[in-house]
Amino acid sequence: MREDLLRNPVFAMAATQFDLVADFLGLNDELRQRTKWPKRLITVTVPIRHDDGSTKVYFGHRVQHHLTRGPVKGGLRYHPAVDLGEVAALAMWMNWKCALMDLPFGGGKGGITCDPRSMSMGELERLTRRYTMEMIPFIGEDIDIMAPDMGTNEQTMAWMLDTYSTHAGRLVPGIVTGKPLGLQGSAGRSQATGHGVAFLACRALNKLGIKLTDATAVVQGFGNVGSHAAYGLANSGVKITGISDVTGAIWNAGGIDTRKLRDHVAARGSIMGFPGAEPIDPAALLCQPCDILVPAATDMVITGENAPKLKCRILAEGANGPTTPDADKVIDARGDIFLIPDILCNAGGVTVSYFEWVQNLQRFQWSEREVLTKLETMLESAFSRVLVFADRNKLSHRMAAQALAVKIVADVKAQRGLFP
Repeated sequence: MREDLLRNPVFAMAATQFDLVADFLGLNDELRQRTKWPKRLITVTVPIRHDDGSTKVYFGHRVQHHLTRGPVKGGLRYHPAVDLGEVAALAMWMNWKCALMDLPFGGGKGGITCDPRSMSMGELERLTRRYTMEMIPFIGEDIDIMAPDMGTNEQTMAWMLDTYSTHAGRLVPGIVTGKPLGLQGSAGRSQATGHGVAFLACRALNKLGIKLTDATAVVQGFGNVGSHAAYGLANSGVKITGISDVTGAIWNAGGIDTRKLRDHVAARGSIMGFPGAEPIDPAALLCQPCDILVPAATDMVITGENAPKLKCRILAEGANGPTTPDADKVIDARGDIFLIPDILCNAGGVTVSYFEWVQNLQRFQWSEREVLTKLETMLESAFSRVLVFADRNKLSHRMAAQALAVKIVADVKAQRGLFP
């Protein structure tokens, strides 16, 4: 199983990052092995009947990295490229993210290998409900709490909630987060990740002495995370000069009106054809001059090849694992890019998911202002801890964030001991 996981490039990248951190921390072999490898790797078949009467079997995965510090928390994605190795890597990163943010969770991640854009609502509902039924022995509001991710949304969570609650014979709102507000979802959850990215990017601008109204930003990805990051930056006075999505990329050195772009995407389903900007090659977009570059789409987009060409002052990682270890070496050697690593930068989503889970357990709702204020307070605290630790130990921001997180998990494992 180890060899199978390590053959996946995304998991291999996460494992390389962990090994570097474990070396820095001086973890003994027992703690290193127990902390690195996931507790459970679950794969199930998900047969559903399509609208045309045919039956197709999909493969669904769920990885629970550790339950040492509490139930696992993490998203569920629907995408054609989903496989067990990718899910395991994302679960590992989520584990460090929860530890860094001081949330009482371990890391989890799930996915189904499918193309949701080619499926009807009825097919997606049947897929979701069958997957949920297959996962019932392994999930629960004190075991594993799922949330939306790439290709899923609050409707997906509503179907999961209904399926699990019907099986339990009672409403169990804490089984998922990212739910509709009418089903005890949390105010502020939909924009939480992007809001956190924008908040931390603005904090980095302050650290560098750059006025928000003088700053520019390029955002790769205009899904939930990228769009809300763009709105948040624009609302703070930052000029958005470039944006991309799965269909292409656009550029306007004078600035892109994100509100008009949002309306365009709602009407057309794509950023392309937006009259307020010109098309640009998506790969070239990453290397355009800007103060803030936000990779908010997929993993491994900042590589050893394009890292030397980056012209940003701040790299704010909205996606999980967007920067490869080879690119990290280039960025560290350059020394002119302020990195906000993924386990900190995009932690807003899981943090507000924690708030939602707590509200569900208490049967008490908070206002959006309360939620976002609490989120910013926790992000500010984690941001400060990472910068202080990095400066004190002469580490990169990524190494500092991951070292703080891994040490928390490893220490708890040592305290609990190894059950015979």
